[in-house]
Amino acid sequence: MHTIGQPFILLDSTESTNIHAMAEAHARLAGHGTAFFAQEQTSGKGQRGKSWLSEPGKNIILSVVLQPREMNPADVFPLHLISALACFDLFNKYAGGETAIKWPNDLYWRDRKAGGILIENAVLGNRVEFSIVGMGININQTLFPEQLVNPVSLRQITGKTHAAPEMARELCGLLDKRYSQFLKTGMDQLLVEYNQHLFARGRQVWLKTGNIRSKWVVKGVDRNGLLLAEAVGEKRSFAFGEVEWMETLMD
Repeated sequence: MHTIGQPFILLDSTESTNIHAMAEAHARLAGHGTAFFAQEQTSGKGQRGKSWLSEPGKNIILSVVLQPREMNPADVFPLHLISALACFDLFNKYAGGETAIKWPNDLYWRDRKAGGILIENAVLGNRVEFSIVGMGININQTLFPEQLVNPVSLRQITGKTHAAPEMARELCGLLDKRYSQFLKTGMDQLLVEYNQHLFARGRQVWLKTGNIRSKWVVKGVDRNGLLLAEAVGEKRSFAFGEVEWMETLMD
C-alpha cells in the first residue's frame, strides 16, 4: 500500500480537488495515497452543499485518495477521526496551541474556523471501494468574503507566511501516520484524542433541531460519530445533519 502523499500532484487550477480526485480514482488513474493539491479551485465543495472559498495560491486545498480495507459504508467514522486529527496535528504545531476540532470535522482556533474536511465515498456492493478526503486549511489568506462569519488563517495568528504546498506535503505525512495508527490499533485511541481536542467540550451551546433552538452542554462524540449532549434532565445523541450548531455560549 502506497504512503499517503505519494504521488503528490500539483494542479494550477481545478473545479474541485475532490471532484478531480474522484474522477481519477474511478478511472483507475489514482490509487491509495495519491494526493492532489490545487493552487486554485473554482467550485470548492464544503459540507451540506456549501462552497469552500479560498483565495488562489494562499491556502491548503488538498484531496487524498484512500482505499480502506474491507470498510462498510456505515462504518467510515474512523476516516473522520484520522483526517481531523491530522489537520489538528499540523495546525496546532504552527499556531502554538488553542486549536480544536469542531464536530464533526471543522478545524478551529479559539472560536474561529481555520479549516474544514469533506469526505466522499465510492461504494461498491457493501464495501467502500475508495474514499476521497478533501481538506481545506487557511494558511496565508488575510482577507475573507463577508459571508464567512468567523474565519482565521495561520498567517493572522503567527504573522508569518508559510509555503502552502510544503505544508500540504507535511499534512500528507501526518495523515499517513494517523492512518497507520488506525490500521495497527483500531479507533479507540484516535477517538480519545479526538474528544480531548473537541471544540466546546464541557461548555454550553445553542443547538437547533428542526425549528427548535435549545441549550445543551457538549459531552463528547461516540464511536458512531454521534454528538453527545446533556440538558437539564435529558441526554441526547445527535447525528450529523440532524442538528445545526448555532452558537457557543460564554463561560
